[in-house]
Amino acid sequence: MKTEIASTPLDVRAFAQAAGTRTAQDLLPKYERLAQEASAPEADLAVNWGAQGELRPVSSGEPEIWLHIQADICLPMTCQRCLTPIHIPLAVDRSFRFVADEETAAALDDESEEDILALDPAFDLATLVEDELLMEIPLVPRHDVCPVEVTLEVVDPAFEAALSEKPHPFAALAKLRGEGAD
Repeated sequence: MKTEIASTPLDVRAFAQAAGTRTAQDLLPKYERLAQEASAPEADLAVNWGAQGELRPVSSGEPEIWLHIQADICLPMTCQRCLTPIHIPLAVDRSFRFVADEETAAALDDESEEDILALDPAFDLATLVEDELLMEIPLVPRHDVCPVEVTLEVVDPAFEAALSEKPHPFAALAKLRGEGAD
């Protein structure tokens, strides 16, 4: 039987024991670090997320505590190629196993393929959602095909032509000294 748990902060152990689920649609400003990545935060832009807890039986000992999260948002950013707006879809679908303490988590994290976190009776689920979405942001946001023509040249031909027409500032000095005369 699944139950809806609506407390904040989240007791992950109790959430998993109850096979709890939680879903929300929070406005972007609630996630300050994620909002800072947006080029033009829109007032009605929302982070959609869900979490589900479960206990997974193991052959020896107590069952493992797991938390599965899903989250998504389409974040407005600036294309680094053409400098025009682009909406980058970010999506997270990840599971985490929880262990008794930080020491155990650190020891198991090195040898395990799983994402392992330490149990905390006051676990902040919103921060985990934000952290995971932040890690999904591309290093260089850009369009596959930019909507405007992008100049990919380092040298501007018009600038080079203007430089070649302009006399060198020391040419007149060289003439006075008689070095440039032939």
